[in-house]
Amino acid sequence: MRNTDPDAPPPLPRLGAGHPELAALVDAARQGGTPLVLLHVDIDHFASINQNMGVEVGDIALETVGERLRTLIDGRGHVWRHGSDEFVVALPDAQASVVTAQALAQQLIATIEQPLTVLPYTLFLGAKVGISLCPQHGSDASQLLQLAETAVRRASHVVHDPVQVHAAPALDRAQSESTIARQIVDALPNRELRLRFQPMISARDGRIVGMEALIRWQSPVLGLLLPERFLPIAERLGVIVQIGDWMLERVIEQCKLWREQGFDDFFVGVNVSTLQLLEPDFVDRLLARMQHAALPNSAILLEINESALSTNTQAVYQAIAALRHEGVGLTLDNFGTGNASLGALVRYPADILKIDRSFINAAPAGSRETAIVRAMIAMGHQLGMKVIANGVETEAQLGFLRRADCDIFQGYLFGEAMSAEAAGQALRRRYLRAELFAATTTDRTLLLVDDEENVLRALVRLFRRDGYRILAAGNVRDAFGLLATNEVQVILSDQRMSEMDGTEFLGRVKMLYPDTIRLVLSGYTDLATVTDAINRGAIYRFLTKPWDDTELREHIRQAFRTHDTQRNREASPQA
Repeated sequence: MRNTDPDAPPPLPRLGAGHPELAALVDAARQGGTPLVLLHVDIDHFASINQNMGVEVGDIALETVGERLRTLIDGRGHVWRHGSDEFVVALPDAQASVVTAQALAQQLIATIEQPLTVLPYTLFLGAKVGISLCPQHGSDASQLLQLAETAVRRASHVVHDPVQVHAAPALDRAQSESTIARQIVDALPNRELRLRFQPMISARDGRIVGMEALIRWQSPVLGLLLPERFLPIAERLGVIVQIGDWMLERVIEQCKLWREQGFDDFFVGVNVSTLQLLEPDFVDRLLARMQHAALPNSAILLEINESALSTNTQAVYQAIAALRHEGVGLTLDNFGTGNASLGALVRYPADILKIDRSFINAAPAGSRETAIVRAMIAMGHQLGMKVIANGVETEAQLGFLRRADCDIFQGYLFGEAMSAEAAGQALRRRYLRAELFAATTTDRTLLLVDDEENVLRALVRLFRRDGYRILAAGNVRDAFGLLATNEVQVILSDQRMSEMDGTEFLGRVKMLYPDTIRLVLSGYTDLATVTDAINRGAIYRFLTKPWDDTELREHIRQAFRTHDTQRNREASPQA
């Protein structure tokens, strides 16, 4: 229930049309007053809370988040609700630099990430933040809002960084790369590098089985930079070995500290470059450090980019073989994006295959990438490797990957790159998003797919009387999402749909979920298409509109009986 306490603070105001309060702050900054920091805060995956726990729980959670943000700002600025699950924060700040704005954004995210209780639930939220500055980036309230919103949308597609600052077109990329080249050599002595950790989650139950160590550079000029911005330049300049050495040293120190706190049943993954592997004493120095820290060799998992396998193969192979001989685990990172051959994959004895996020982003939409993901997982298992899916952001992706027998998940759905302290708190919880791993229902589930709303409603009414668990999708994209997150036995799809026809849709379903029984319902007959689909096994039966209720219900009952027969046949011992 909502808080009806008369002494409770009033709810946050909405950012009204014309946003007069914001406009006044912008005018003051434009006319030489205190500069302004504008932050657009977007709560991660909030729609799933409304869907799974109810709109009232979602409303209370948003009210609580708003009050937390107001308390954090503490009268120094303004906080507004904006959209359904978004907030806008405006803070006059005499410094108003990229660095101070990013620090404030991290404080906002840390506040939102604190566990939030709405009985009977305990919610663990995350957020993305987009930033614009006045007058640096603009002098109009609407323009600044748009720039901050564009930045937060970019944060949704940037690896491991939930805070994004508006990038003014005037900042030429070549100029920024020149700045990076001049300053990266001093990043280590100036203590500008930061270490972050992202959880790796068991596909079985949501338990944390590992952490990946990730590096950030707090540039005094360009702000907080992701590794893809500065590591290639560091590699060209030859300082990548020193940076990698610093990172390994810090990871070993942190791993030792966690083990002393009782967390001794997980690994820490850390990336190593090809140049590090080519160092003659790399293996000996690493093992000596781990021995000095009293760490078992299995506590550290080295992540090697797939591209390393295609250059200096003999030297790299010798280093990898030596590490494996000593029991140090190895992950083949970014698999599928490099140019290593399958022969190299067989030759190099890695423990884990990590599928690149670009393939995971396409799941579970029935695309070619989705089929490739299933093939990668099967190939990794055939080679005796576990498989990590990197970049898991949605429940639909998680459901598809679990059904494809992926072993470990990493991505925003379970946690973003976080400080060592926040990672330690996650380790104390041990299980992240455990509700996503609860046993699925064994009810008989029927998926109905039709892009005509009236037809879909009529079909739902018809089959509801038979006691099925009914899922309904008005388009193919939603249908793939439902298939990824639910155990579906029977599918009834319309043939003529705007995105693709029913036989093509069910052909893709057969490839991804071959155990389903698939039927097409159509108001017209293309005998060649239907015959081909039946011959390929894409569909079990072709039915026509308008339908007879009794006959259609019997066809669906028979489809469930066929599914039961097939499942019993597979479960019975072979003669």
